[in-house]
Amino acid sequence: MKKIGITETILRDGHQSLLATRMKTDEMLPVLEKMDQLGYHSMEVWGGATFDSCIRFLNEDPWIRLRKFKEKAKKTSLQMLLRGQNILGYKHYPDDVLEKFIKKAIENGIDIIRIFDALNDVKNLKKAIEFTKKYGGKAQGTIVYTTSPLHDLEHYLQTAKKIEEMGADSLCLKDMAGLLAPFQAYNLIQKLKENIKIPIQLHAHNTTGLASMTYLKAVEASVDIIDTALSALGSGSSQPPTESIIYMLKETEFDTDIDFEKVNEINDYFKGIRDHKKEFLGSFGVDPRVLKSQIPGGMLSNLKNQLKEQNMIEKYDQVLKEVPNVRKEMGYPPLVTPTSQIIGIQAVFNVATGKRYSVVSKEIKNYVKGCYGNPPGSIDSKIKKKILKGDKTIDGRYADQLKPALDNYREDIREYIQKEEDILTYALFPSVALKFFKNRQSQGEN
Repeated sequence: MKKIGITETILRDGHQSLLATRMKTDEMLPVLEKMDQLGYHSMEVWGGATFDSCIRFLNEDPWIRLRKFKEKAKKTSLQMLLRGQNILGYKHYPDDVLEKFIKKAIENGIDIIRIFDALNDVKNLKKAIEFTKKYGGKAQGTIVYTTSPLHDLEHYLQTAKKIEEMGADSLCLKDMAGLLAPFQAYNLIQKLKENIKIPIQLHAHNTTGLASMTYLKAVEASVDIIDTALSALGSGSSQPPTESIIYMLKETEFDTDIDFEKVNEINDYFKGIRDHKKEFLGSFGVDPRVLKSQIPGGMLSNLKNQLKEQNMIEKYDQVLKEVPNVRKEMGYPPLVTPTSQIIGIQAVFNVATGKRYSVVSKEIKNYVKGCYGNPPGSIDSKIKKKILKGDKTIDGRYADQLKPALDNYREDIREYIQKEEDILTYALFPSVALKFFKNRQSQGEN
């Protein structure tokens, strides 16, 4: 009998995907103790966009949120999503900042850190895996799933082997756009099982309507853990619904041993929260067109907002057609934060100006220089020359060229520091953090 582990994502990716990351700490705390008793493999509670949203929109300290979660959840492992050398921001940080962040995340309550790199450049996972293990956490190395002429079975197998060799405790296959089809999942996971020994976890979004079927075939292929979100904030651009998956596996050799009735009770609680935040609610529908465009739901929302702000919403379809072109020219990066934003913004520029690459963002220039790592394929040589304008590209691991920065960040906000974690908050989101600290100080909060 092979019991399937379930990672519950409603406390992080569920509300990030469908509620604009707007659930407050105090709204989640009342049911945490009940959730802790259900028998989940883990609960994803932190990382991704939740850190940014806490200080930007909710006037909450993300570190205090994590501590409160840990006080309530005594049995279940707490999990977070980390963008490798990007940590939770949109650029690479030096190793002293990365190490301190991981140390403090574990001290404050994180047990498992899921570590990914937007380009699947394993050089950018190495230190994060090393630091996680150094401070007693479980390091989950991640492969970002996408499709392109370069992303074949061999690419995924070789990447998985490298991640295992780095010392990862488990491997996550992260399908952020819902591109992984059921039979492809079966073949891929079966091959991964033959080639690596560490447990394999599957994370998929139901944006295209495939994810629940994909999960079933993944289970048949002996996947160890799957990510689900309670149905109040499940399906659509979120993960498949927890209740449906539990019921699907009930009384089979893969039974999760999670009580279906108790899960439903907890879901009723989250329905109430969702219904009070309708202004933030995303779409529960599916969009199979994503199978062609490969644009994740969050990226679609960002593109629409950018075009509305620039009074260009009528060019939305043109931008959607331009995104795959830019992605191909940039060496087929997976479209996940931050590459989805980098590619999306350039597609908008190309359409807006009518002259492709006549205007380029700072981020795309840094991407071409190698500040985000090595893309899966080669960047179009003519476009590369046009963007760089004689600048040299970076060889090796970009973070190796970055000087330690913690002391500088500390000095910048010396008058606002109440705890060591404040320095890390500022390092990741300087302007937003400064506003948050000033507000905290004016209100006399600790």
